[in-house]
Amino acid sequence: MIFKDLDPLLHNQLRLSVISLLISVEFAEFNFLLEKTGATRGNLSVQINKLKEAGYIEVTKSFRNNYPLTTCNISNAGIEAFEKYVEAISGYLNK
Repeated sequence: MIFKDLDPLLHNQLRLSVISLLISVEFAEFNFLLEKTGATRGNLSVQINKLKEAGYIEVTKSFRNNYPLTTCNISNAGIEAFEKYVEAISGYLNK
């Protein structure tokens, strides 16, 4: 019985939460992700940057009514990584 390796980047609760939220929406604002994950601003920022650096998400920074607005969307690489992760974790559950 061989278990597939789990993507260490996605095998983190907060990063997996972010990817799971982004997989089903066109984009999400930082405050939406903050509310849904229950993370602190600092921790969420760090984890978003790690996902961005890996090419799993794209981050757009702009302004709305003179307030900074950060939006995130999942990239094709992020979708592929998520699908592989789900397939790999399923292998652990179905053995």
